[in-house]
Amino acid sequence: MSAFMEETTCLLPRIAFIACGCFSPPTPMHLRLFEIARDHFEMQGTHKVVGGIISPTHDSYGKKGLVSSLDRCAMVKLSVQSSNWIRLSDWEVHQSQWMRTQSVLQYHQNFMNNYINSPSGAGDAEPNGALPGWLPTSLRERSDPVQLKLLCGADLLESFAVPGLWEDADIEDIVANHGLVVITRCGSNPDKFIFNSDILTKYQRNITLITNWVANEVSSTLVRRLLSRGQSVKYLIDDLVLEYIKRQRLFNVKSKYITDAVRPNHLIFNHAYTDNNKNATSSLISELDMDESDSPSPQMQQTTSRVFCCGETSPRGPKLLRVGPGQAVQVITMQKDEISESEAKKQKIAQVQL
Repeated sequence: MSAFMEETTCLLPRIAFIACGCFSPPTPMHLRLFEIARDHFEMQGTHKVVGGIISPTHDSYGKKGLVSSLDRCAMVKLSVQSSNWIRLSDWEVHQSQWMRTQSVLQYHQNFMNNYINSPSGAGDAEPNGALPGWLPTSLRERSDPVQLKLLCGADLLESFAVPGLWEDADIEDIVANHGLVVITRCGSNPDKFIFNSDILTKYQRNITLITNWVANEVSSTLVRRLLSRGQSVKYLIDDLVLEYIKRQRLFNVKSKYITDAVRPNHLIFNHAYTDNNKNATSSLISELDMDESDSPSPQMQQTTSRVFCCGETSPRGPKLLRVGPGQAVQVITMQKDEISESEAKKQKIAQVQL
């Protein structure tokens, strides 16, 4: 019987999740979304989940209270170290501009399936020839493609209805060619929201709604507020993330509730990395009560289109046509002068000691 179940699992279509947002700072609920989603698909027995990806947004997103992408990537890297399947992707923060969510999905979807089908392993997509750290390790166990789904909360789904926040073409592309996995709160009514949207109704077969029965209202906004007031956030975020925030003096942290008397060895960070990070951002904007679903600041809206967590359309050519979820799409690449700057940033992120 166990052999039969294992064979059945091997035949299931493969999916991966990606969450896009600020992660300023990452909270346990950000990671819980992945666990809730994987449990759902495993219990339903419809798909095999091969990986989870966290992609922090570019610095030019312009949200008030957004700390440097170097710091946000470092915090995500620390928060996922206990997971054997959720990984950080820093591709988005290394681009020259704020990227559309649709473009982020495009790149990661394409890279995974090219890696599966390419004899060379698609390693040439990285300047140093190495494979990206976010790539799931078991992709080449099978030759069938992996469908990348956007993992989000109900607030992001509802943001589709905000005028000017998303482009209809991006919404349709995400839902039609990738799919949504939406973690909702008990008592919410996402089905009605989908019914009121023509685009979402058209592709509702690609939208998976999962109710989170274990309420957790801890948000990045709440954590930032407590930190700026000098109140304790212990047990609300990972200890390593809290230590990093304290050492970097992020979010206007007041450290009267933290003492330096006890400093475990596993919490000591690479000093070269933290020193470099101090100069990585010229100015940090004060915290404002905004969360991951908020639109960028008015200053950014003057120079970029008002699209949720995205950027200007890539000038490097039109998108390729796709026939369904999980198909290969156009790779968005960087120019040579952007690569050297990106590599320097990657090296700083890699210096975080776990």
